[in-house]
Amino acid sequence: MKIKPARRIRGRVRLPGDKSISHRAAIIASLATGTSRISNFSPSEDCAATLSCLEKLGVSIIRSGHNLQVSCEQGLSAPRETLDCGNSGSTIRMLAGVLAGQDFSSTLTGDGSLLSRPMSRIIEPLEMMGAEVKSQDGKPPLTVSGANPLKPIRYELPVASAQVKSCVLLAGLYSEGQTQVIESLGATRDHTERMLEWFGVPLERSTIEKNGSTTISITGSPVLAGRDIAIPGDISSAAFLIAAAALLPDSALEVEDIGINPTRTAFLSLLRSLGLAVEINQKRDECNEAIGHVRVKGNLPDNQRNDTSNQVRGRVIAQLIDELPLLAVVGTQLQQGIEIRDAGELRHKESDRISSTVKNLRAMGAEVEEFADGLAVAGPTSLRGARIDSYGDHRIAMAFAVAALLAHGDSEVVGTDCVGVSFPEFFNVLESVAQR
Repeated sequence: MKIKPARRIRGRVRLPGDKSISHRAAIIASLATGTSRISNFSPSEDCAATLSCLEKLGVSIIRSGHNLQVSCEQGLSAPRETLDCGNSGSTIRMLAGVLAGQDFSSTLTGDGSLLSRPMSRIIEPLEMMGAEVKSQDGKPPLTVSGANPLKPIRYELPVASAQVKSCVLLAGLYSEGQTQVIESLGATRDHTERMLEWFGVPLERSTIEKNGSTTISITGSPVLAGRDIAIPGDISSAAFLIAAAALLPDSALEVEDIGINPTRTAFLSLLRSLGLAVEINQKRDECNEAIGHVRVKGNLPDNQRNDTSNQVRGRVIAQLIDELPLLAVVGTQLQQGIEIRDAGELRHKESDRISSTVKNLRAMGAEVEEFADGLAVAGPTSLRGARIDSYGDHRIAMAFAVAALLAHGDSEVVGTDCVGVSFPEFFNVLESVAQR
């Protein structure tokens, strides 16, 4: 994909359904009694993989554009073939939690990228609960032999991961007693908890103020009732458009009906703290999720104090995990650059996102220092057009499409098909608002 620099971003857009919420809506609807109707379901390849796996488990899914009807009156059944999760870590980790509570065995696999990703962090708690999980040295394929009921456990997350938390909570639906998950390393996105409650599952939350750790408790064998669900627009997809508009002078962009769940808006808050003009309005709640409009104006600050430290680290990293490569691009335009630490988890995504980001920024002329757990970008930098490698990673491809809009000279992003994993229409939407 060849990308020319842009003068500004102008327009109003409404984006496809949130990928994270869509996964959870389909999975939890499959466990409910009755039919659930889901509107604005994500068109991403990741969510398509979830639907495919659910159908192989006996779930009835009727599609009409981006709307679904989901039902599974007889409960999940043993699949006749391997469940292919494609590139989706959300699919494999959350379904493993559900499958741990079934009375049959099933195998979960995926593409080359997914087969390289660590799964021991879900294998450990599931085996503590009584399921048997076979793997390839802690990596997929995973063969899950379930047990029902499972043993309730009290489990402290070894990493700040919404996928691991969700896996254990979903397995907790099948436990004989109360399962507890403790987040001591920072709050992660809470879509699973919100979706379970929307379907009638009672949860308990308690926070220790002294250290900020939160315990989420779920009691096994609840009754889930089918519900209608409207999926908000995907804020992680919107982040790329928002950043481009914020960094290009004379830009004005409005993103309508976007999810503004408090565990997902850290990126917007950080942009504001860096002096960029981003605001949220028309807030409301729908289907137990917060929704609103995001407005952005291009006004890159040029008067940051020399003693300002643009360092991003600690607990907030878990809430910025999808946007960190993009933040590195943003940092190239800031007076004090940006430093990202405590983000070693980035090395275990679709690509090693720390390495991928560093290599591409250097190709565009940025000064970057790489650390085991992050990177530091000097700024401000006049980026130059370059040949960029996506490394098969949708977040890297989209982050550097934004960088290409800021650069002097044309750029070429190699391997852009990977954006279909989360936002198939990304380049069309980007072109519709970019003015040259």
